[in-house]
Amino acid sequence: MERYLDDFNVGEVFNAPGFTLSEGQILDYALTYDPQPFHIDTQAAAESPYGGIIASGFQTLSLCFRMMIQTRVFETVSMGGPGLDELRFLAPVRPGDTIKPEFVIDSITPSRSKPDRGIMKIHCRGYNQHKDQVIGFIVIMMGRRKPD
Repeated sequence: MERYLDDFNVGEVFNAPGFTLSEGQILDYALTYDPQPFHIDTQAAAESPYGGIIASGFQTLSLCFRMMIQTRVFETVSMGGPGLDELRFLAPVRPGDTIKPEFVIDSITPSRSKPDRGIMKIHCRGYNQHKDQVIGFIVIMMGRRKPD
């Protein structure tokens, strides 16, 4: 279903299917993008404050964002965006954890200078299988308005 900026409502909630991270996926990502010892070295990770290997917060962020896109709810409206706000890594993501993202429409602001678009802020929260929030961030999406 095509949805434009005008079709969304503040407070509307969307859920995405969960994703489960294996230790191999965590290591592959971290070796390429975030090679800190608690992400890539089992012994160093065991001696760290986390007590074992954990996923990079950037991996969790990327996967939550991917899940948002894969819902296809924002397929028509999205024109990209200028960034993210309030990114927080709230709890470690461990091998075998399943993260379920939820997306809440925080605000919708039509542009005053460009009537074909506006800005929508979408609050993403990711929860593990224990219902602990592990990540939170706000996507600032430039959104397409309904054509005349």
